[in-house]
Amino acid sequence: MSLIFSVSPASDIPIYRQITQRVRRALVLGHLKVGEQLPAVRTLAEELVVNPNTVARAYQELIRDGLAESRSGIGVFISERRQVFSKEERIRRLDQSVEQLAHEAILLDFPLSEVQVALEQQWKESHRKTTETGNPDGRKK
Repeated sequence: MSLIFSVSPASDIPIYRQITQRVRRALVLGHLKVGEQLPAVRTLAEELVVNPNTVARAYQELIRDGLAESRSGIGVFISERRQVFSKEERIRRLDQSVEQLAHEAILLDFPLSEVQVALEQQWKESHRKTTETGNPDGRKK
């Protein structure tokens, strides 16, 4: 499997977080499947021109969040989705994402009605892609 994406060192978002975001997006869009191996830490670090510790940190976060698993001596693989967060933690994370969206929309001078329309469209598109893959996680079976 080849993750094809780039990171932006100039971004306010830490590089390890950019990597986790790209992997999460690939999962939702069905570009990654359960059991699929992620690139080796050194390989991805070389492709992205980042420190291998940055990639390792991103992979550890994906493992901690229940999206990947490490197989000793083999590598890191996409795992069956499991809920590792409490309801409170899930709400906290959603609130954090919604707050970020609200701040960005306000800075871009969008009215709430347009933000709601955009969110609904994205939600429907993501669900459509999930349905096409036949998997509630958005991953092809």
